[in-house]
Amino acid sequence: MDSVAYKIETRSAWAKAQSDGVYTGSALDVTDGFIHLSTLDQVRTTLTLWFKGQPDLILAKIDLAPLGDTVVWEASRGGALFPHIYGPIPMSGVQDVIDLPLLADGSHNLPVSFP
Repeated sequence: MDSVAYKIETRSAWAKAQSDGVYTGSALDVTDGFIHLSTLDQVRTTLTLWFKGQPDLILAKIDLAPLGDTVVWEASRGGALFPHIYGPIPMSGVQDVIDLPLLADGSHNLPVSFP
């Protein structure tokens, strides 16, 4: 399994998490009982399916290693395994945060530096 995963979130929710020192999830995450993340290969499709047209988003790169047993790989879209976090994510586990500018067609611009 991958050692990093990615969380798509609003800029304002992420700012609150940074202020709190911990990310506890979006409204959907709270309802589902875990924090939804995507692997590198899943980010683009997740953006298209769930976030098209939404402004002011960020993409956080999360180090999964320190999260230990709270990381559970579960089948989701098309049977693919997705990393789900059953607990909070400390800001110390965040490796990078990048802006996801919204393009005119409603898609998001991932920077060239994104793998």
